[in-house]
Amino acid sequence: MILAPVGAGKTALTLTAMQDMLRYSIVKRWLVLAPKRVCTDVWPVEQPKWAPDFEIAIATGTPAQRQTAFDSAAPIVVTNYDAVEKFASVEFAGVVLDESSILKSFMGATKRYLVDRFAGTPYKLCATATPAPNDHLELGNHSEFLGILSSHQMIARWFINDTSKMGTYRLKGHAVESFWDWVASWAVCAGLP
Repeated sequence: MILAPVGAGKTALTLTAMQDMLRYSIVKRWLVLAPKRVCTDVWPVEQPKWAPDFEIAIATGTPAQRQTAFDSAAPIVVTNYDAVEKFASVEFAGVVLDESSILKSFMGATKRYLVDRFAGTPYKLCATATPAPNDHLELGNHSEFLGILSSHQMIARWFINDTSKMGTYRLKGHAVESFWDWVASWAVCAGLP
């Protein structure tokens, strides 16, 4: 997971990670899911700079674009979240959630769909500039998507129900250091490019 502000190089880091994984995986394709504007404005500009040897196919919505992207030999397919159901997850060695704050809702339908849909995908990466800074449940949702630990297991291990605010959790006092050590074992947070 990459947590970094706008302009800190999330796309460059993502492309580098995908290139490395493509060298070692049997299935030679990655699926990148992003908001439509990121697909059309960011990926076509950043890819030639950071991964000029890797062809990408951009499929941002129309059935023709999706079919062209799926039929192409491009190792990286970039599509918007609304078109994800048109792609078979088994065709991809990895999946990237660009602007992964889409996983924010603890019991949201989108979160459940993405977690279930890509449960068997060997390589996963999340990147976002806008994580809620104090939303521990969002970190748990990312952990669950990445296959590290489910949100419920995370809550049971490090949190206690905050009885002063219904439906909220707070870190157990003795668990603060352990929790952040765990997060640091699977997430990277950067403030500068």
